[in-house]
Amino acid sequence: MRNVWTIASREYRHYFLSPVAYIVAFLILMLAGTLFVFQIQRTQSYIYQGYYPPAPTAASSVINPTAFMMLFAAPALTMRLLSEEHRSGTIELLLTAPVKDWELVVGKWLGAFLYMLTVFVITLIIPIVLNRLVEPGIDVKATLAGYIGLILLTAAFLAIGTAFSAMFNNQFASFFATLIMIVILWWMAAWPANAIQNAASFFNYLHAYAHFDSMVKGSIALKDIVYFLSLTVIGLFVGTTAIEIRRWQ
Repeated sequence: MRNVWTIASREYRHYFLSPVAYIVAFLILMLAGTLFVFQIQRTQSYIYQGYYPPAPTAASSVINPTAFMMLFAAPALTMRLLSEEHRSGTIELLLTAPVKDWELVVGKWLGAFLYMLTVFVITLIIPIVLNRLVEPGIDVKATLAGYIGLILLTAAFLAIGTAFSAMFNNQFASFFATLIMIVILWWMAAWPANAIQNAASFFNYLHAYAHFDSMVKGSIALKDIVYFLSLTVIGLFVGTTAIEIRRWQ
């Protein structure tokens, strides 16, 4: 595990030198903050009109937009992880170093994951402030469930991006392949369920948004956790396999 942590630490520090990482963090925080301000202003306008809307029960104003931004953030953060190593030729040095293929892939993924966790910690300011503004406060359990769903979703999307980064030498090819796969899982996976009734449950299970939305509503089901963890493991496995194939070429 020392090799995994060494690689992850290097990647984590690299993100703080990367303009792309700063852009991703800025867009996520700006979107979440803007929607939060709009929510507060709208509530105040209703109060001035004599209408008292129900207080938000959870910090969905930050969790939902952040999850949507991950559709684009995951490809942007992972496109260079291994593609850049292939393009620059440094992958040959890594493959000859005393580092196992899975350690390389997991370390790269972990660095990106830790960076996003850092961004998520900053977004905690919003539910903390919201909890002080509303009475009797937000639903802490629902908010916690939403953040757990967001973390699991991020882990899965970053693993998918890491897998495609291991497959392609070109960063843009990795970006668009990851984006297409995430969009399919997020929006399109459940579409065939209407046409293929016998496999409806299978396609509905592939629908990433349904699993995430269930957790945002405060329900943490084992099937949702297993779904995101399975995507993460599959992504890392595919990435490791791609590196192993390149080793033997």
